[in-house]
Amino acid sequence: MLDWHKGGGRAPGPGSFGVRFFMMLNWNELEAQCLSCQKCALADKRTNVVFGVGPRDAEVMFIGEGPGEQEDLQGEPFVGPAGKLLDTMLELIDLDRSKVYIANVVKCRPPRNRDPQPAEQDACAEWLERQIALVNPRLIVCLGRIAAMAMIKPDFRITREHGQWFARDGRRYMAMYHPSALLRDPSKRPETFEDLVSLRQAIREACNIY
Repeated sequence: MLDWHKGGGRAPGPGSFGVRFFMMLNWNELEAQCLSCQKCALADKRTNVVFGVGPRDAEVMFIGEGPGEQEDLQGEPFVGPAGKLLDTMLELIDLDRSKVYIANVVKCRPPRNRDPQPAEQDACAEWLERQIALVNPRLIVCLGRIAAMAMIKPDFRITREHGQWFARDGRRYMAMYHPSALLRDPSKRPETFEDLVSLRQAIREACNIY
């Protein structure tokens, strides 16, 4: 596998051979290379790479920050306490989890569940970009500020801009509080319910899920 981050260097930018290489990978090739990734230090202590889960032609894609303890152990995103709350959130708008694709900005668990560092996000960027290209969702929901800053804009303010829709590259993006933030601060749940209602309306307008 090509090692673009040896010595702490950044991955090649758009238009480079590296990005073109990744954008040619099919699902099986992408997953196989991701599962063997050694591009940053997070690989050293992981139990499992958490690649992603869901229909590979889903119309709605959820993107979180990174795996937690249970995700690292099981190799699947959002299976711990935050994942159980996410399931409840989806049930509130009659959205079956089996109909959405779920991934993270980084595929390996950061130590003590800290925020993934910029270099770690850079190392994983090609994996996520290719997943998005292959799934080709109509709607992308960013769970938490890290995902929103990576996918919508670098200066995204989750407290001010959650629930707002942004259009880019033929898709619509929206961010809401990460389920783990709602576990820490239940007072944010009414705002999140409003965001979920907005998501349900957007799905009805753009997708064939309901």
